[in-house]
Amino acid sequence: MPALILGAGGQLGRALSAALPAATALTRAEFDLADPRDLDWSAYDTVVNAAAYTAVDRAERDRAAAWAVNAVGPATLARLAERHGFRLVHVSSEYVFDGTHDGPIPESAPFSPLSAYGASKAAGDVAVGPGHWIVRPTWVIGDGANFARTMRSLAERGISPTVVADQIGRPTLASDLAAGILALLDAEPGTYQLTNSGDPVSWAEVARVVFSLSSRAPEDVTDTTTAEYFADKPEAAPRPLNSVLDLTKAEKVGVTLPDWRDSLERYLA
Repeated sequence: MPALILGAGGQLGRALSAALPAATALTRAEFDLADPRDLDWSAYDTVVNAAAYTAVDRAERDRAAAWAVNAVGPATLARLAERHGFRLVHVSSEYVFDGTHDGPIPESAPFSPLSAYGASKAAGDVAVGPGHWIVRPTWVIGDGANFARTMRSLAERGISPTVVADQIGRPTLASDLAAGILALLDAEPGTYQLTNSGDPVSWAEVARVVFSLSSRAPEDVTDTTTAEYFADKPEAAPRPLNSVLDLTKAEKVGVTLPDWRDSLERYLA
């Protein structure tokens, strides 16, 4: 397909570029969603927007920049899609929810963001609207700085970390997510939540899996709460405690990602 990938320098963008080697892949340095330059949009039949302002804590102080990339940018892309007729895929975030939902959160849950970052992502979802594809993952791990790499580095350096144990979700490997996004293009447009399958876990439990796969004792990871971890970080944005997304809608159209434990083990290998 004549495809354009925006945000090609990020973890998901790199995975999408690998999955679609013939696509035009632009990094933020090459295309700034907050200040879009002219492109020949008619040359593409699919545009995947993996670009985002993801500095969650900094967004609390730099709200205009987060809004420009996460809200205004997707709105611009939606208008361009209507004008030029390309399919638009926009990548969302579970931060559009406050994490208080009892059980897995469905796509239909009302937006209730806790942070400036979450509010900007929710606005982006609204701007894109139901006529396009909105894909909502959680806890992405790919080629770049991420939680799994940090824990592997700590394990190898003999450090025993303290990790939050009351934020619950599922890791999503970027390569699995990229494949899932392409598969969803065979389904009708709409919002789809897409993470790796498997039992939901805390960040502390993910850290223990990484430690175990790094020849370190899982007991070397100590639990803490979100409140305790951020007690001395007043500038930090609030985080949702429940990041477990309901995956039923994607499953009904035949898109299911592998168990996160299997994919994480493959990734760390």
